[in-house]
Amino acid sequence: MDDVVKTLLTRAKPQPIASKPSREEAEAAVRVLLAYSGDDPNREGLRDTPRRVVASYDELYGGYRMDAAEVLTRVFEDVHGYDDLVLVRDIPFFSHCEHHMVPFTGRAQIAYYPSDEGVVGLSKLARLVDVFARRLQTQEALTAQIIAAIELNLRPRGCAVMIEAEHMCMSMRGVRKHGTSTVTTQFSGLFRTDPTEQVRFISLLRHGGSR
Repeated sequence: MDDVVKTLLTRAKPQPIASKPSREEAEAAVRVLLAYSGDDPNREGLRDTPRRVVASYDELYGGYRMDAAEVLTRVFEDVHGYDDLVLVRDIPFFSHCEHHMVPFTGRAQIAYYPSDEGVVGLSKLARLVDVFARRLQTQEALTAQIIAAIELNLRPRGCAVMIEAEHMCMSMRGVRKHGTSTVTTQFSGLFRTDPTEQVRFISLLRHGGSR
C-alpha cells in the first residue's frame, strides 16, 4: 500500500477526546447558543429544542461510532472469474462542514478493480460513504478517507473515488453563491499509474458506456 494512503487512513480515524460531555451538558450548551442567537430558550417553542438537537447529533454524527473495517469485512470470492471494473455510481450523502458546522450534500462515485480475494457487497460501499460523511468533514478529507479505507480493507488493484457536492457554507453564508458545486477525486493503483483508466472511469460516469 502507498505510504500516502497509509497516512490518509491514519488521519481518517477520529481522535479520542479526554472527557466526553454528558447529555445534560450538551443540552445546556444548546440553550446557551439559543440565547446567543437572540432568542429565549425558555419560550414554549424552544423549551424542548436542546433535547431534540442533542438527539439529532447522535444521528447526524453517527459516523464516529462506525467502523469502516467492519463495513468492508464480508467479501464474496465466488464471482465466476470476474476481475474487471466494479463501479457504484451516484451514492447520495450528506455531511457537515467542520469549519462552520453547516451541511454539504452530494453524490459519491466509487470504482475499483477487485483483487484475487473477491468483491465486497455493493451496498457496503454506500455504507462506507456514510461512515465518514456522518462526521464533521471537509470534502477533500472525505474523498481521501473513503479510498484509504478501501485500499486497506479490500486491497484492490486500483481504486477511484469522485465526489461532487454543494456546500451550504458557500450558499447560505459568506459569498452566498447558490448552486455552486465542488468536485474532488482520488486515485490509487491502476487508476493512478494508467491515465487511460482515469479516462474510462470518467467516461462511465458521463455516458454509462464502456471502452
